[in-house]
Amino acid sequence: MMKLIDEFRQGWRGLSRPSPLLSIGFAASCLALATAARSVLSLLRPDVFFTPYIPAVFFATAFGGLRIGVVTALAGGALGVSFNFNGGPADSARLGLMAIYLVVCGLTIWGIEHYRSIASQQREIAKRLIEEETYRKLVVDELQHRLKNKLSTIHAVLHQVLHEQPQVWASIDQRLRALVATDDLIARVDGSGCDIRDLLLSELGPYGHVRFTLNGNPLFLPDKLAVSLALIFHELATNAGKYGAFSSPRGLLQVSWSVSDDRLTINWDETEGPPVETIGEAGFGTRLLKSALRAFDGKTEIAFLKTGIHCTMHCRIPRS
Repeated sequence: MMKLIDEFRQGWRGLSRPSPLLSIGFAASCLALATAARSVLSLLRPDVFFTPYIPAVFFATAFGGLRIGVVTALAGGALGVSFNFNGGPADSARLGLMAIYLVVCGLTIWGIEHYRSIASQQREIAKRLIEEETYRKLVVDELQHRLKNKLSTIHAVLHQVLHEQPQVWASIDQRLRALVATDDLIARVDGSGCDIRDLLLSELGPYGHVRFTLNGNPLFLPDKLAVSLALIFHELATNAGKYGAFSSPRGLLQVSWSVSDDRLTINWDETEGPPVETIGEAGFGTRLLKSALRAFDGKTEIAFLKTGIHCTMHCRIPRS
């Protein structure tokens, strides 16, 4: 019995074709219910011959498919002609109504089959996308694992070489740990999201908490936006460490953010850094800053001021 119920559910959802016996039995039940409904309606309107069979054709086609639908339509037409609940003979008017009934049934069967084919294609596409997403996650996890191994190897080699220079090692050790923390954060937020303050702390923490200030209300970032901003913050922090505020003993950084409706604005202000003498051609980092927020209807504006780099990021916060 449970197997029969499961087969009925699979067939009704369009996941698999039911057996011919089950399809015929379901179609016969639909015809029987339609005939019973017609007998009740004949007490009010004796001239209702074929209308109750149209729902029967609809359900039989939706469950059993094209052939069952055609057979049900023909059987309903035959029942409408042969059964006379008002006692009158079949006339030309009833034959004309049967022709209209068959046309309506044909359109109904075609529409259901068309819908079933589209639904089947969509299920195949969804299945393929799920498989591709599973494979993508597997590849990302493997790459993340290999990256951790490489960073661990680099960490061990540098520690061995610089064990007699503790000050140099302490500076490099913090930056390596920052890279590992950022990579771990990106891997984590790919599934959920994170707070913008945690994102900034993971990237800026190694430069010393007295070197920067964060101003803004708690803000949870959806996963994809968090990943994009993590890449931008990493690029800006790296630039600040090489050429900007963090490369100067007195350099400071202030990061502030605000939200208006669904628009996020982030300001990155560096002060007391070395003056910018010349600006070279745009490299990968600059292109990343310019394009990372386009998927969120956003943009990044960079200004090289005498006080340091000023960067403004605008983007839309996705609802989920």
